[in-house]
Amino acid sequence: MDRYQNIVIGSGEGGKFIAWHLAKSGQKTAVIDRRYIGGSCPNINCLPSKNEVWSAKVASMIHQARKYGFDITAPKIDMTAVRRRKREMVDGLVALHLEKYKASGAMLIMGEARFVGPKTLEVRLNEGGTQTMEAERIFLNIGTRPAIPAVPGLAESKPMSNIDLLEINRLPEHLVVIGGGYVGLEFAQAYRRFGSRVTIIQRDSQLLSGEDADVVAEVHSFLADEGIDTVLSSETRNVKGRSGERVTLEVAGKSRSQTQIIEATDILVATGRIPNTSGIGLDVAEVALDAAGYIRVNDRLQTTAANIWAIGECAGSPQFTHVSYDDYRVIADNLAGGSRSTTGRLIPSVLFTDPPVAHVGLSENDARRQGISYRLAKRPMSATLRTRTIDETRGFAKALIGDDDRILGFTMVGPESGEVMAVVQIAMQANQPYQTLRDSIIAHPTMAEGLTDLFGAVQPKGRVSAA
Repeated sequence: MDRYQNIVIGSGEGGKFIAWHLAKSGQKTAVIDRRYIGGSCPNINCLPSKNEVWSAKVASMIHQARKYGFDITAPKIDMTAVRRRKREMVDGLVALHLEKYKASGAMLIMGEARFVGPKTLEVRLNEGGTQTMEAERIFLNIGTRPAIPAVPGLAESKPMSNIDLLEINRLPEHLVVIGGGYVGLEFAQAYRRFGSRVTIIQRDSQLLSGEDADVVAEVHSFLADEGIDTVLSSETRNVKGRSGERVTLEVAGKSRSQTQIIEATDILVATGRIPNTSGIGLDVAEVALDAAGYIRVNDRLQTTAANIWAIGECAGSPQFTHVSYDDYRVIADNLAGGSRSTTGRLIPSVLFTDPPVAHVGLSENDARRQGISYRLAKRPMSATLRTRTIDETRGFAKALIGDDDRILGFTMVGPESGEVMAVVQIAMQANQPYQTLRDSIIAHPTMAEGLTDLFGAVQPKGRVSAA
């Protein structure tokens, strides 16, 4: 029996940081992971996908080279080189993580863990054999995995997840993307830019379910202009064939007359994720789950079992790496005697299409649903002169202003929107009125300069946009 003060199951963002933090303080700490050193973000999710999205951006720029003054004849995509660039980045990130483990003193154990007692784990080691471990405190950072809908023939067709798509070294002739959320849209645009024909099938009546209508319309417009076909309010009823070769999908709309057959070569499933909470003995540890299989936690991320915490997606936290990192900070501060909570966190998001979509705070849909009155300021990206220098004038920025002049929410569809959003987020967290940004002197010509124009368009008090 190997005894530790702390064991972390899963080496994702929050898990690895809590392990490094505790180990540096002199506590005997181990991290157990089945496969990915550093978790999914640097290996198979966030960073690798954005790596390929940027390769697709370069491909798009090359195809538009003439308008920038270059004559490039017959450019050709090399998907083997795209994958190689991505793999080189991942290898560098893994090496960086190993250095951090060594520097912190945390032990990294590659294997699959399951509870055999309340604080006891049996680990089936990747190198062979088993190891039994016991800890005073355990942190669960076990993440989620892609969900495959129960569609006849879909699983048998061996569709790709985002993990699989990042590993192919060929260009799909016709890629069907099932799902119109973040993952589906980022890959749909990227592979269209690489040269694939792309069709998106979305069950809901719009892409990006729940997003404001003007944002969705803008995204739909620029995807359509790039030649991406979108089938809305439709479900995949049946799939025949094998992804990677030839597949036939029966897609049904709201009425029988809207049923259509789509023939393609490849399928990407991007319809959500499932928590990795089954089969690891959480019941033995007396860790309770909710109806969807996520670990039940309080606002301090404590589970129903004493001295066991859950971090990131498996705890139902919003599925962003930056949220998992903040989960680590919540736990670390509380272990040190603080009183930090997950309640009321201001969580930003970025959809890495081109142009990207950034959002923080309330959307218009949120405000209407909650009955919160607001003043709306909205400006086209073309009003920000930086967009004219780079010939990327598409999109808009909008802000919701409360009766007390504080910023309730911000959304931007445009170049560098994630960077610009961070400025607004800091103002919101500092409870600054919108006039702080309106009256700031921001360098010209930058994308952030558009904030002075946006907040200069706020209506006077008394003129309310919604209630």
